[in-house]
Amino acid sequence: MPELPEVQRAADVTKEVAHGRVIEKVETTEDTIVYHGTTHDEFSKTITGRKVIDVGRYGKVFYITLDGEGPHPVLHLGMTGMLHVRGQEPTYYRRKPKVIDEWPPRFMKFILHLRKDGEETVNELAFLDPRRLGRIRLCNSPLTEPPISKLGFDPLLSMPTLPDFEQTVKKRTCAIKALLLDQSFSAGVGNWVADEILYQSRVHPEQRANEITDDQMKALHKNTFDICRKAVEVNADSSRFPENWLFKHRWGKGKNAKHTLLLPDGKPATIKWIQVGGRTSAYVSELQSLTKKAARVFKLIGRRTPL
Repeated sequence: MPELPEVQRAADVTKEVAHGRVIEKVETTEDTIVYHGTTHDEFSKTITGRKVIDVGRYGKVFYITLDGEGPHPVLHLGMTGMLHVRGQEPTYYRRKPKVIDEWPPRFMKFILHLRKDGEETVNELAFLDPRRLGRIRLCNSPLTEPPISKLGFDPLLSMPTLPDFEQTVKKRTCAIKALLLDQSFSAGVGNWVADEILYQSRVHPEQRANEITDDQMKALHKNTFDICRKAVEVNADSSRFPENWLFKHRWGKGKNAKHTLLLPDGKPATIKWIQVGGRTSAYVSELQSLTKKAARVFKLIGRRTPL
């Protein structure tokens, strides 16, 4: 699923092709699932003729601020949602779409036709969603209405201080990986970002949140910001992520899978996978140890994530 860095890239693409331009036409496809609280016809009617003033992001949600009266588009990419600017490659997550040269693109939910005053060129921006898990909404005040109003802190926009972060974490008894995935706690942190934060902080995914040590807490606080910041700085281009990131090595499984991740002493790292918080979690067994107390608890409950 696209996470904070990928959604920031989508927001940046939208701003690049739409800022200061008027939506002179909107093509839509009827979809009663993806269009949430509105219809494709209402969406088109509401935003046509209005100028794009700004594009923002909070967590995994991005929104388009328009001039004039009326609500603004609020977009969530879901599992496979992406943007496609005509003439460019789509903003895919990890795997390129099989077909990228057809227009209108397959699985299109809407296409914005954007024109700047005095220019002949019309930019066309499409929102695609093959699995229909994304959401298209209209909100009068995106930052103070659901879904954004229900989200926790954004690591780049509203990272809490260390004392506030620690206080919130210590209140919870669930596995720390499950807490990081909870969007009401940390908005925008998804599976790979959470695993990277835990790996860089040397914390086991199943470690109970209220048993995190002071040193681990400081590392978690720092890395929650730093991982997101670095990924955004390179425009969510995984080929430009640091070689010592778990992300670069976590995708292969099975006996024949090979990776080049090394431990600090130069020996090969052992990457293992477990289910935590309903998601597959990758970790390095030599560096991310579960405390004996937590290990006993997980053994007794069959490795289910406690709530």
